[in-house]
Amino acid sequence: MKTQSKRRPQPPSPDSSPNPFDILTEEIVCKILDHLHNDPFATKAFSLTCKAFYFIESRHRRILKPLRPELLPRIFHRYPFVSHLDLSMCPRVDDNTLNVISSTWKATLQSINLSRSRFFTNAGLSSLFVNCSGLVEVDLCNATQLTDLAASAIAEAKNLERLSLARCKSITDMGIGCIAVGCRKLRSLCLKWCLRVGDLGVELIALKCKQIRSLDLSYLPITEKSLNSVLQLQHLEDLVLEGCHGIDDDGLSTLDQSCKSLKMLNLSNCQNVTHTGLSYLINGTEQLQQIILAYGSSVSPKLPKVTSDLVKCLNAYSKLQSIKLDGCTVTWSGIKAMASLNAPVEELSLSKCLGLTDDGLSFLVQSHKDLRKLDITCCRKITYTSIDIITNSCTSLTSLRMESCSLIPKEAFVLIGARCSFLEELDATDNEIDDEGLKSISRCSKLSILKLGICSNISDEGLAKVGSSCSMLKEVDLYRSVAISDEGIAAIGEGCPALEMINIAYNDKITDNSLISLSKCRLLKALEIRGCLGVSSIGLSAIAVGCKQLTVLDIKKCFNINDNGMLPLAQFSQNLKQINLSYCSVTDVGLVALASISRLQNMTILHLAGLTPNGLAAALLACRALTKVKLHASFRPLLPQSILGYMEAHGCVFHWRDKAFQV
Repeated sequence: MKTQSKRRPQPPSPDSSPNPFDILTEEIVCKILDHLHNDPFATKAFSLTCKAFYFIESRHRRILKPLRPELLPRIFHRYPFVSHLDLSMCPRVDDNTLNVISSTWKATLQSINLSRSRFFTNAGLSSLFVNCSGLVEVDLCNATQLTDLAASAIAEAKNLERLSLARCKSITDMGIGCIAVGCRKLRSLCLKWCLRVGDLGVELIALKCKQIRSLDLSYLPITEKSLNSVLQLQHLEDLVLEGCHGIDDDGLSTLDQSCKSLKMLNLSNCQNVTHTGLSYLINGTEQLQQIILAYGSSVSPKLPKVTSDLVKCLNAYSKLQSIKLDGCTVTWSGIKAMASLNAPVEELSLSKCLGLTDDGLSFLVQSHKDLRKLDITCCRKITYTSIDIITNSCTSLTSLRMESCSLIPKEAFVLIGARCSFLEELDATDNEIDDEGLKSISRCSKLSILKLGICSNISDEGLAKVGSSCSMLKEVDLYRSVAISDEGIAAIGEGCPALEMINIAYNDKITDNSLISLSKCRLLKALEIRGCLGVSSIGLSAIAVGCKQLTVLDIKKCFNINDNGMLPLAQFSQNLKQINLSYCSVTDVGLVALASISRLQNMTILHLAGLTPNGLAAALLACRALTKVKLHASFRPLLPQSILGYMEAHGCVFHWRDKAFQV
C-alpha cells in the first residue's frame, strides 16, 4: 500500500489576504497617532508596522525633539511638516544647522526652542527669521553669547508673538529697540537677568509692542521711568518685577498711569517698595487675580511687613484669587486685614512667614473657606489647633504644603484625611505623621503627590494602606523615612500604576525586592535610591527592563551596584538623561556601556574605584549628547586636553570637584 505524502499547507497568496490595515483611512490613522504622541516608543513601533503607516506618520509629525543636531540631516526629508522644533537637548547648534532648518521647514515652522543651545550667531538667526516667516515663538534663554547684532536678526521675525531672552546678558537697550520696532505682534516677552537692558529698552517695548500680555522684567536695572509706559499697555495681564531694586516708593508715587487689564503682579524681592508704592502701582487695576510679594523680609529689613496697611491696598480687588507672601513677617493687623478681604481667595502661600501663629492662621482660614491651595511650610509655631480649623473650614483643599511644621502632632494628620477628601497634594516632610495619619490620608483617592521625607514614625503598615487606596499617585518622597521596608514599597508598586517619581534614599531596609516591585510601574521617570545599601545590580536590572521611561536615576553610595547593573540600563533605558554614579562599584566596562544611551546628558562620577583615565576618556567620547559632567579634580591632569577641548566644543560643561572620599 502506498503511503500518501503529506503536503505542507501553503500560505495564502497576497491576493487572497489583503493587508487588514488597508481598510483604515488616513484620517483614522492620524487619530490613532494623536493618542500616541506622549510615548516615543509607541510612535516608532507604529511607523514600523507597514510602509503605509511609516509614510503617514512621517507626514503627521508636527513636534520634533532631536537628541543631537547631527541627527537633523536624517530627518529633514522624513518629516517635512514640522511646526514645533525643540533643540533643548542639542547643546551645539551652529549657524549651518540653523541655515538647513530654515530652508527645510521655511513654510511650516512656528516655534523653536534654543534655550540650551550655543555656538550659533546672529548670521544663523538672521537666516532663520528671514526664511521662516511663520515663526510665532522663540526661546533663546541662556544665550549669553548673543549681542545686539543677534537682536537685530530677531527683529526680522515680523509675526513673532512669544520671545524669551532670559539671561541674554550681552543684549542692550539698542538691541531691544530693534526687536521693539520689528516685532510689533509680541504678546509675551521675558527679559529676566538681561542686566544691560534699562529704562530705554523697556520703554521702547511698551511704546511699539501694544499687544503685550505678559512681561517679565526680573532683575533689570529699571526705575519708574519705564513703568509709566508699561502701565499704558492696554492688554497687559502678567507683570513680573522681581528683584528690580531701582523701583522705590518715591518713584512709584510719580506714576500717572494705571493698567486696568493687569491680572498678575510679582513684586518679590523689591526691597525698596512698601505698601505705599504698591498702592500707587496697582491703583486703577480692575482685574487683579494674583499678587506675589515673596521673601521680602529675608532680603532686607527695609522691606514691609504684612501689615494692615499693606493688605488694605488689596481691598478693592474683588477678583483676587491668589496671594503669595512667602518669607515675609506677618503681623496680627495684617492677618485681620487679609481675613476681611472681599475676594474669592483660593490660593494662600505663607511659607517661612515669621510671626504666623495658630490664632492668626485660624482666624484667616475661617474667613476664606474656599481655599484650594495652602502653603505653611516652615511655619514652626503652628499646632494641632490650626490644622483642626483648616480642615474644618477649608474642606475643598486640593494642595496642602506643611513641611517642617514641627509642633503639629500626629493626631492632626488624621483630621486631614477625614475632612479633606479632595486633596491632590500633601507635603508632610519632616513631621510627626504616623501610620494612623497615613491610613486616614489614604481616603484621599485623588492624591497624586505625597511627600513623607524624614518621617520616622511611619512604617509599612501605613504606606501599604496608601498604596492600596491612592491609585492616582504620581510622586512619592520617602527620603530618610527609615522604618519603610520592601513591604511598603511593594504596596506602592502594586497599587500605583501611574507612579512617575519616587525617592527612597538612605533607607537601609530597602533591598532589591523593592526595586523589583517598582519595576511594575511602567511610567516611572525618576528614581532616587542613593545610600540604599541593600540594593544591588539585580534590582537595578529589573528597573531597567520594566521602566523604559526612566529619565533620572540617582544610585550614589549604592556600593553593591556594579557593571552588571549598567549593562541592562544601556540596553533598555534609552530615555535616561541624568545619572549619579558616585561611590558605586562601576568600572570602565560599565561606564562605556552607559555611553551607548543616546539621550544621556548629565553624569556625576565621583569616587568610582574601578574607573581609569582611559576608560573615562572612552566613555566621554562615546556620549554624544553630554552637556554636564561632574568629575573628581584628580582626573583633570590625567585626561588628554584634546578630549576635554573636543567635549567643550560640542557643548559639554565640566564641573571639577576636589571632594574627599566619604566612608
